[in-house]
Amino acid sequence: MIRKVSLRDKEKYIAMSREFYHSDAVMRPIPDGNLYGTFDAVVSGSPYMDAYICEYDGKTAGYALLAITYSNEAGGLVLWLEELYILPQYRGRGLGKAVIEFVEEQYRTKVARFRLEVEGTNEKAISLYRKMKYARLEYQQMYKDV
Repeated sequence: MIRKVSLRDKEKYIAMSREFYHSDAVMRPIPDGNLYGTFDAVVSGSPYMDAYICEYDGKTAGYALLAITYSNEAGGLVLWLEELYILPQYRGRGLGKAVIEFVEEQYRTKVARFRLEVEGTNEKAISLYRKMKYARLEYQQMYKDV
């Protein structure tokens, strides 16, 4: 089952997000304050983000965090699959694919493009994304924290 994050998910969401940011899927951990701030923004109904909980046999198995932006290049809204995390004990059961398919179905008529990031060493995720018709962008991203 895949459902929107709710207030009752706070501790489980924070714990999974913390695990995600201490895994090989990301470049470095982030402060816990960011995790709590993101959760609060999601449950407050921000139009720029959404989040879903994935359950398996009635137990929380993972989550997806989505960010919504506008792109002139894409010609409309872009849905970023900002984070997709499946707990280790639930991996290999098709849950990641199911979450992506669910998100694509929910947003197919609302956005012009789906986009995600993946660490170059995360071969299993890259393989899944390629099978789901995601293409590699040749952009180098840059950022500046304020």
